Amino acid sequence: MGDVEVKVIRPPMENIRSGKVFRPSRAFVHKLWVKCINVAVLVWCLAVLVFYFGATAIHSVDPGEIPDLVALFDEWLGPVMWWTLVVNMLWLVPALVLIPFYVGTIEYSVIAKSGEAMPEIYVKKGLFTVTQNHVPFRTITNISSVAGVYDRFFGIGSVHIETAGFSGQDQRGPEETMEGIVFYDEVRDYILQELRKLRGTYVTTTELNSNHELLSPDDVNREILATLREIKEQLEEREG
Repeated sequence: MGDVEVKVIRPPMENIRSGKVFRPSRAFVHKLWVKCINVAVLVWCLAVLVFYFGATAIHSVDPGEIPDLVALFDEWLGPVMWWTLVVNMLWLVPALVLIPFYVGTIEYSVIAKSGEAMPEIYVKKGLFTVTQNHVPFRTITNISSVAGVYDRFFGIGSVHIETAGFSGQDQRGPEETMEGIVFYDEVRDYILQELRKLRGTYVTTTELNSNHELLSPDDVNREILATLREIKEQLEEREG
């Protein structure tokens, strides 16, 4: 067997350590393109299937409504397919055009304990409405890396970040997501490493507390409520 060339992708960890801005991979654009096209194809197929099986069911229940099923398909199947395609193009073409511009607006940054500012994760995104989110390390309760089917195909992944005030039962999904990153595992591990450095100051579910018990988001919420009740009782005593 001949020598096989192995390409090693070295993540720009120096950008993460120094808190510099890094962006999603170009493969993230390709992933969003493929997902949009797949949705358009799925909508087109569903429209055709609904027309076909709907007409067949009506003909089976009441043949008088559709006396000639073959003639109906010959007359209307083509227009249904054509107009479904036209409607799909009305949203698909603008989406394919705008996706690269949207991805170009995304910026990520991780400021560590040794950085110039307080440790936090910074995410900026938005084409028409720009959002800039700062997630302090002290509020993080859970962090994980995710690579779905499309992600694995394009060699990218995401880092999901949950905080104490957002990860309750009424909330679905993470508070912030760093998407389309090639070195997503390295980013997750680096953030966990920095969280361990802050263990003496902050407690999160990524680490164990002093009693070696895992502090869940519900426990965090209960602790906050208990503290608020104590403050309320003290204020009521002073007013009395």
